[in-house]
Amino acid sequence: MFAQCANVTPLIQIGDKWTSKIIRCLENGPRRFSELRVPLRGITPKVLTETLRAMERDGLLTRTAYAEIPPRVEYELTSLGRTLLEPMAAMCSWAREHMETLLDARDRHLA
Repeated sequence: MFAQCANVTPLIQIGDKWTSKIIRCLENGPRRFSELRVPLRGITPKVLTETLRAMERDGLLTRTAYAEIPPRVEYELTSLGRTLLEPMAAMCSWAREHMETLLDARDRHLA
């Protein structure tokens, strides 16, 4: 069974550095590109663009371009993207609950 799973490409990339953070940024509704850059300190425009395109390709968000001057583009989670909020909350809860044990294990490993 493991050999079959090892060759399968993951359906979505939520374990990268930025995808889960973008999901959290879009949790409360649509945001513009520039509005995403503020809470995502350290992300380059290129990486943000690539990540947003990958998330759109995977059906996690929609990109809406408005015919305005200057152009306005908004990103919003789809219903599929919103299904990731609950498991992400569970992971955050697990991390809070086990953080001290985890850090102790790291310290023991480094010693």
